[in-house]
Amino acid sequence: MRKLKGILMGIAMLGSLVLPTLAQDHQEPATLPIGSKAPDFSLKGIDNKTYSLASFKDAKILVIIFSAPHCPTAQAYEERIMDIQRDYGQKGVQVVMINPNHARAVCLEEMGYSESGDTFEDMQLRAKDQGFNFPFLDDGEEQKTSLAYGPVATPHAFIFDSQRILRYCGRIDDREKIGTATQHDARNAIDALLAGKELPVKETRVFGCSVKWKWKGEYRQQLDKEWATRPVHFETISIEGIKKLVRNDSQKLRVINFWATWCGPCIAEFSGLVDTYRMYQARDFELVTVSLDKPTQEARVKEFLTSKQAAFTANYLYGADDKYALIEAVDPKWQGNIPYTIIVEPGGKIVHRFPGGLNMLDLRKKIVGHEMIGRYF
Repeated sequence: MRKLKGILMGIAMLGSLVLPTLAQDHQEPATLPIGSKAPDFSLKGIDNKTYSLASFKDAKILVIIFSAPHCPTAQAYEERIMDIQRDYGQKGVQVVMINPNHARAVCLEEMGYSESGDTFEDMQLRAKDQGFNFPFLDDGEEQKTSLAYGPVATPHAFIFDSQRILRYCGRIDDREKIGTATQHDARNAIDALLAGKELPVKETRVFGCSVKWKWKGEYRQQLDKEWATRPVHFETISIEGIKKLVRNDSQKLRVINFWATWCGPCIAEFSGLVDTYRMYQARDFELVTVSLDKPTQEARVKEFLTSKQAAFTANYLYGADDKYALIEAVDPKWQGNIPYTIIVEPGGKIVHRFPGGLNMLDLRKKIVGHEMIGRYF
């Protein structure tokens, strides 16, 4: 039986959940051997249609790739996978991508290179944003197909001939970094099959994020419990402190959120801010909040922050009544509405503004899209 033994724990922190047959020992499933018949499946695609092996019966070669939206390695390969479909589609090759990950086994701390996790909705958003030109199927809830194929990491390619016999299993190429590959193993396998020749390489190791089997949801629960014990730092801040905060003398991308306990939209988006910080906290990133409640409301503000587990880089209460001086000190373009959130580069340049409320997905796209953060290693 094949085991990962946590090789990629530092990249994508664990997480995996297995169905009851594997739950007792928490072992990874065996990878489908070369020469095996393709296991059938019945999976919903992002277009809400159901797909099986029969859906692709006309394809001369079927390329099944297990991949996931949140994984940085998988994201680095998305364009290359689409290129395979573009280059070989007219030759009878069909690419199919399957998400093997159980969404609730993906930890927030594992999402630091993406704006989302691996839910069905996340799959739809990622496919739309990237313009996937192949079916993208969801196996995350039951994971029956993934258990049958045994992907080790994302992405993991399985290439079948016209009789749906597995002829190649492994990596797409030998370099994660875009544009640096020297061995194009998946393409070489396809070329050989189309030419009726023996494959030069039939099996390789793969590198990427570990598959999030259902039982790895236990690890997410553990991290959630640990997060709940983190101290919530809180202090008052002066106008000079505000100016220094916006100058951002750190070497990190800084998000600053201005809010108040009496502001409905502020309260509504706060849990999303906590999740966002947990996602990017290990990157060159900071998240700071500034409450605009009256200085006399310090206890109320602290109670709210504690209840929300707001263990951000820092939390402040503006210690003066002159809100207009604060607005001018923060951003002359700010009209005064809250919540108000800005993304500030080192040196004080405000690169994004979010007046009146956040679309959390948009905020996260702006964060991970910034050159200081990024989607790849």
